[in-house]
Amino acid sequence: MSNPNDHEPQGKHQSRKAAASGWIGSALEYYDFFIYATAASLIFPQIFFPSGNPRIAIIASLATYGVGYVARPIGAFVLGHWGDTRGRKHVLLVCMFLMGFSTIAVGLLPTYAQVGLLAPALLVVLRLIQGFAVAGEIAGASSMILEHAPFGRRGFFASFSLQGVQAGQILAAAVFLPLAHFMPEEAFLSWGWRIPFLLSFIVIVAGYIIRREVDETPAFAEVDKAHAAPKAPIIEAFTNSWRDMLRVVCAALMNVIPVVATVFGAAYAVQPAYGIGFQKDIYLWIPVLGNILAVIVIPIVGNLSDKVGRKPPIVIGALGAGLLSFGYLYAISIHNVPLAIVMSLLMWGIVYQGYNAVFPSFYPELFPTRTRCSAMAISQNIGTTITALLPALFVAVAPPGAANIPLTIGALTFGITIISALAVLSARETYRVHLNDLGNADAVPVPKPDYERMRAQTLADAKLARAAA
Repeated sequence: MSNPNDHEPQGKHQSRKAAASGWIGSALEYYDFFIYATAASLIFPQIFFPSGNPRIAIIASLATYGVGYVARPIGAFVLGHWGDTRGRKHVLLVCMFLMGFSTIAVGLLPTYAQVGLLAPALLVVLRLIQGFAVAGEIAGASSMILEHAPFGRRGFFASFSLQGVQAGQILAAAVFLPLAHFMPEEAFLSWGWRIPFLLSFIVIVAGYIIRREVDETPAFAEVDKAHAAPKAPIIEAFTNSWRDMLRVVCAALMNVIPVVATVFGAAYAVQPAYGIGFQKDIYLWIPVLGNILAVIVIPIVGNLSDKVGRKPPIVIGALGAGLLSFGYLYAISIHNVPLAIVMSLLMWGIVYQGYNAVFPSFYPELFPTRTRCSAMAISQNIGTTITALLPALFVAVAPPGAANIPLTIGALTFGITIISALAVLSARETYRVHLNDLGNADAVPVPKPDYERMRAQTLADAKLARAAA
């Protein structure tokens, strides 16, 4: 009989502290990332690009949003390597500092009216740094939480890293809401939009204080102590895990849903060129309410994945959210704010979380400890990079004045979610595999406890005890 210690890493497990660090760190770092996304839809077309052609300004602004994702695969290679050779804790601190300082710099940039084309050029450079930095966040945080979590509870604990991401998006919109509502538009476009970016100084200080308190994971510590950390984890990942990496690339295309909800949807709803005319502060409430609901739903779905497996919630979430995108875009097209809010709550706040809550445990579970950060970071960021270029494509194929925008964009979105669902269906189930056995295609899952049989046996034993007495 094998020793159970061979299947789970030994050492000090800080499940709750790691989950709290992942939650808060992700919230702070993605606050930075999402304030840029919000500004790219609502502010940047007017202040960083020529105002003569509104369509070109929208496309250019959304393209700078996508540029951040172009840098993500590069960041994934570098930061994934760092996480697998230096440790999960170190890479998370590096990500946080890079993201914080580049975001502060965006808030200090001159506008197009002041320096011409230098303004969008500097914006692109800083967005590249942001994309590079965020590439290691989810892979590093998910790996850290997963490797601290107890067997049978990995899905629940790992979901907190994505709950933090949603909280960061709520915070980003919440900072913009009072500014957009109470400030005169001229003042908001002149200097008010800079405030959320400059507040990132708090991100750096708070994030450092929180993350320095978490120990390195027992799993990485065992590998490091045995001098087994690979010198070239990226090569090892591509050699041994390329099939699962390809699956993650395709599954990560599910990022099309937040792209539709918070980037293209915002431009479609509020930019005068589209003629919809939602007020900026009203539209900002739509993703905020969806994310508030998501924060509640995520740990519930994460816990469910520990009972029914990782694949069912992801597949149902992918296909359901893809279908609901039709209704969400239709609600915007008919100027129906209450219906747009309801569809956002269903698509983004509930159904999409079947994927969003589970991938932080499912993706790293596909790979062994030696290459977990590299394999997940590279494959996930390639997938999200592809989807982040979609807003500019959506505007190109469905420009202002085009007919059937909800049908066109909805069909593209649903088709992409089908690809994601098929990729997940082709993968093996991982939720009952011990941590040290993850990444091994031949690993034998631990059977689920037969609670009904255990209950029946307990009742029978009690009956026998009473009879003997």
